Amino acid sequence: MKSKAFWREKSLWEMTRRQWEALCDGCGRCCMRKLEDEDTGAVFYTCMACRLLDIEHCRCTDYVHRTTVRPTCMNLAKRDEAAFSYLPKTCAYRILYEGGDLPAWHPLVSGDPESVHTAGISMRDRAVSEDDVDGDDYVRYIIDIDC
Repeated sequence: MKSKAFWREKSLWEMTRRQWEALCDGCGRCCMRKLEDEDTGAVFYTCMACRLLDIEHCRCTDYVHRTTVRPTCMNLAKRDEAAFSYLPKTCAYRILYEGGDLPAWHPLVSGDPESVHTAGISMRDRAVSEDDVDGDDYVRYIIDIDC
């Protein structure tokens, strides 16, 4: 990609809102419901998507109002450092927060917004809406996505 690699030149806290938003690769992993073991604190991802996620496009259908509609939605724009540990290891925000660099499949590196899907990183075709899941059956939907 010909544009400057702003993520290598600026810290997360120095980025403009546009740069911050551009870091999202559109994988949809952060929109998967998570379960936390009360005894150990371990976090487990499920393949149950928030009802606001458009699973085919891996984008929120009400991004602007998501934290009002879903108060438990992570709002990384607040730059709450504690939230980074709840993100998957493939997430650009977490990678940069931990001092890494974006992987080759990231759309900012590849120049292709579909690269996250072709690399098998996204939840496209792997998620189900939480509306389609019986609330007593969440454990059955735990998946391993290298969190």
